[in-house]
Amino acid sequence: MDWLRLKAQLLAEGTARFTGKAGEPFIARSTAGPGAGSGGSIFFSTGQGRVRLTIDPRSPVEVEHTGGGRAILRCAGLTIEGLIEPVALHCPRQAYITVTSGCIYRCRYCEVPALTAGRKTPEQIEEMVGLVADRIDAISLTSGVLNGVEEEEEYVLAIISRITRFGVPIGVSIFPGESTADRLHDLGVAEVKFNIEAATGELFATMCPGLDWGAVWRALNRSVGLFGRGHVFSNLIIGLGEDDRDVEECITALCNAGVIPIIRPLNPAGELGGYARPTADRLLKIYGIHSRLLRDAGLDPRDALTMCPACTGCDLVPGRDGPL
Repeated sequence: MDWLRLKAQLLAEGTARFTGKAGEPFIARSTAGPGAGSGGSIFFSTGQGRVRLTIDPRSPVEVEHTGGGRAILRCAGLTIEGLIEPVALHCPRQAYITVTSGCIYRCRYCEVPALTAGRKTPEQIEEMVGLVADRIDAISLTSGVLNGVEEEEEYVLAIISRITRFGVPIGVSIFPGESTADRLHDLGVAEVKFNIEAATGELFATMCPGLDWGAVWRALNRSVGLFGRGHVFSNLIIGLGEDDRDVEECITALCNAGVIPIIRPLNPAGELGGYARPTADRLLKIYGIHSRLLRDAGLDPRDALTMCPACTGCDLVPGRDGPL
């Protein structure tokens, strides 16, 4: 089985019908990221990798749960035996927690602003981590923006101060201010992810009105000096209207800075509900570009401890899903 091509096909589809035996504790529900507002998702894995699929009864892909986490995936005439991995919080082997659901900003591809805004207390998050502490390798925090970037940062910092006691690496992804990287580093955070989202500044301005692309780049550059090359990440969404030359130039700039790009297929949602997901062929082409540029820069996603490159469910990750 060519896992890399199969996963590209599954990511291009993005969904699966979930059939067979009952799904708990295998169904994850998200209040941020690609699955926000959906009916849940599952993580199907083989010995070669894992993929996250949103549950949709209309999907042409089927995952049949035969019991005890064992499963059969059927896609495009293929039948693949594997496992549905139990989730800790949001994904396998991590407590990946959304601090604030809801957001004052209106990025066009995002469902979060349409959700009812809510915020977990530091006490709730500490309790949540405690309940799964025996089955996680990392804690990852992400957040919308409830009132403002600075206020959100202060709130997340207070949470980090409570959860360092669990003794596992902590990754954080929030919209950064000028001193965010330094403050996170001072608290012992292991890795950060600040998202440039779009391949060009012009496209970012169109997709994320009111946010500053330059501020993200400044935070990324500052972070590499603090957390080290390969422990700073940034989402790059594919399918917003960029071309492959834009993608290559953006990946080059990130890799040259010591940042590992997370190549995220667009989940058509929010105002972009009519957009198409990128095709498997395009994802594979970009994977080749991504692999080459990571290799040239001496970066390896297999060194990641937290967040998306440690999970790999939503993306093709060089070194984990196929050759670096």
